[in-house]
Amino acid sequence: MNPEILPADISNRIAALYHEMQDAYDALAHNLAFSCTGCPDNCCDSYFQHHTYTEWAYLWEGLSALPREKKEYFIARATDYERESETMLAREQRPQIMCPINEGGLCALYPHRMMICRLHGVPAAMTRPDSKHLEFPGCFRCQELVAGRKTIARLDRTEMYQELVRIEMDWLGPKRRILPRVRMTLAEMIVKGPPGLNYRG
Repeated sequence: MNPEILPADISNRIAALYHEMQDAYDALAHNLAFSCTGCPDNCCDSYFQHHTYTEWAYLWEGLSALPREKKEYFIARATDYERESETMLAREQRPQIMCPINEGGLCALYPHRMMICRLHGVPAAMTRPDSKHLEFPGCFRCQELVAGRKTIARLDRTEMYQELVRIEMDWLGPKRRILPRVRMTLAEMIVKGPPGLNYRG
């Protein structure tokens, strides 16, 4: 862990939250008899944007723990990803490019992967701060699995999102009111370096 990136208490809290997400996901997947094994698709080529400094910094903790050569390799891959995705977006195409930290179909920074990477796939729900309730059907394979069922169990993301917001607020404090909003792909977060730093280590 690099103390310049994230304080230990904040790092521990995000790790605990991620562990909670994993447990909830695994329990629902087991209940649905759902598995990614043998799936012809790979969700790691989905175009996701992430929105917190905390997850950005935690990702960089994992990246910084790698050997220098490996870290530079992933930075180079992220740079290629960013360039290619910008070209596709300029053509009004939604990018579908393999994540730059995916190796052989697996995440090279698995313990540090982002929230959406942990929760994507199974049916989910959440209640927004304005009380609007949202539901998500899950990936195509899971939708096929539950098709025709009268009731579908869903993973409620609400408290998990709320805890992530609390962690973000506790870490940033008053700075969160003046810092620009985060809306970046994982590749952009890698290319830019840790939040607020020019660290390349």
